[in-house]
Amino acid sequence: MSHATVVVSGTKIAEEIGTSRSEVWRLISQLRGLGVDVAGHPATGYRLRAVPDLLLPEMLAPSLKGTIFGGGPGGGSGGASGGAKQIHHYYKIGSTNSEAMRSAAEGAPEGSVFLAEEQLSGRGRGEHTWHSARSTGIYCSVILRPVMPPSDALIFSLAAGLAVRAAVAEIAPRLLADLKWPNDLLLGGKKFCGILTEMNAEATRVRHLVLGMGINVNQVKFPSELREIATSLRIETGTEWSRVELCAALLRSLDREYRSLTEDAGARDAILRRFEQSSSSVRGRKVSILVNSEENGGLAGVTEGLDERGFLRIRTAEGLQTVVSGTVRTISTL
Repeated sequence: MSHATVVVSGTKIAEEIGTSRSEVWRLISQLRGLGVDVAGHPATGYRLRAVPDLLLPEMLAPSLKGTIFGGGPGGGSGGASGGAKQIHHYYKIGSTNSEAMRSAAEGAPEGSVFLAEEQLSGRGRGEHTWHSARSTGIYCSVILRPVMPPSDALIFSLAAGLAVRAAVAEIAPRLLADLKWPNDLLLGGKKFCGILTEMNAEATRVRHLVLGMGINVNQVKFPSELREIATSLRIETGTEWSRVELCAALLRSLDREYRSLTEDAGARDAILRRFEQSSSSVRGRKVSILVNSEENGGLAGVTEGLDERGFLRIRTAEGLQTVVSGTVRTISTL
């Protein structure tokens, strides 16, 4: 991409990729339809007006050297192009998590990354969908193969939330996201990121685990049903963000969290402590719990932090309760 904005003739492009000039024109038209700003004409040649903010493997790989997502120790193939080979980019896909789960079942290595410019069937936790507007957000799923029982899976969702928060703060140090248990990140009380963890496991061990992260980056508006509950980094800061820069920061941050979890015996307790410190709602907040969009048997109380597995504790009229799943809703009175 170092000479991305120079003029190149259609004939030269055709020779380089082994096709006809008419096919080059068709491909250029297709790129324009995907939002790539290509100037020029078959008679004059083509050039990119600017390097596109697309989550291409070649754009991300140089920033991921030494991580499991860049072909480093524990990841896929090494070498100069190893990282690019295990980063899979799609202009349009149903769901990155579904593709990552399918690929993991077929033997894709740990550290494989799946990125999309647009999802047609983006999924959130439960039956929720994820609004995935084209080339405005980060829709990313990664394959991990931790050596641990499936009962420990929640800690990876919590660690991913911390990784997203750190990545955002790396670029905008004053922008500190609020972590909402178990898998959301908020700014100004509105959601800008959701995390979906899925796995294939035996009774005592995880075969593979997929972490999916959807981040609203450069959206300037949302469908009417989401306007009161969703936001984006651009809306909150008033500036356009580089998705490539943020995605690279995210994967580096996630690599640090994952290595710590798998190599440091004290990392789990540290993650639980840091999650509590980064959340306004897991301790001392009046809440009710919704499961499948319904109140969970009237369970409501005051949050009392996380237990040793990462589950939420709530002090109710009947005593201390542990919440293993559900949507936390802040309420004013019990």
